[in-house]
Amino acid sequence: MKYNKAENVTDLLRQFLRSEGLETPLNEHRIISAWPEVVGHTVAVHTHKLEIHNQTLYAEIDTPVIRQELMMRRSQLVELLNQKAGARTIVDIHLI
Repeated sequence: MKYNKAENVTDLLRQFLRSEGLETPLNEHRIISAWPEVVGHTVAVHTHKLEIHNQTLYAEIDTPVIRQELMMRRSQLVELLNQKAGARTIVDIHLI
């Protein structure tokens, strides 16, 4: 048996997920799961809802002071969350 081309398993898995339309939902799940780690326990406790629509993360924060602090760090949070997902999944965060 002759093998023509050896491919990396990671690349094959990524191609499969992309072809089946599963790559984006997986990355979105990674971002939502990484939220407590990125923002810290205190902020995570005050976060009641996280959703991603059209590359925007919507987060419901119950404390105005925390919401304001996160607004000032929005671009940094986008970058950190995308790093955790391993792809540019979100481009903005909208705090409610």
